[in-house]
Parts: sequence; structure tokens; C-alpha cells
Amino acid sequence: MPYYPREDKGQEIPYTLATRPEKLVMDYCHINIYEVQEMEIDVYLFFLREAMIFENSQTDEGREYLQNCWRIEQTKPDRQKLKEKYGK
Repeated sequence: MPYYPREDKGQEIPYTLATRPEKLVMDYCHINIYEVQEMEIDVYLFFLREAMIFENSQTDEGREYLQNCWRIEQTKPDRQKLKEKYGK
């Protein structure tokens, strides 16, 4: 699941949603909650990841979030950008 810690904007709601991931999968797959609950865990996690990426790709803020997720997942240095920045 793409994750990047977001800065607190101070507009958090005072309640926590217990079924937010299920709602994402429901909307993405156009199915009901009972069908989501009957999914195999690997299928559910796949669609949860897909739904989260799709939802975030719809806004500029979401795309920035996904870019940051991708950036912190990288394990190899971008040698070309390092050469551009530092010479050598």
C-alpha cells in the first residue's frame, strides 16, 4: 500500500472511520459490503491498493502524495540526478 506521512492540516474530523478501506474497494469494484467481506484476502488487498492509487490520482494533492510514496520506496540512487546536481 503506498504510504507517505502527511502533514497535519488541522482539519481532521473527530471520528475514526472503521470501514474506510472497505468503502474504497466497494466503490472501485462496484460491489456491496458483503461481497467485499467474502473476498480472499489477497484479492481484497490488491483491489484496496488499486482503489487507493486511483482515488489519489484524481487530485493534484493526491498525485503529489503518490509521487512522495514512490520516492520513499526507492532503494537505488538516481545516479543521473546526482551527477547533474553535484557534477562528477
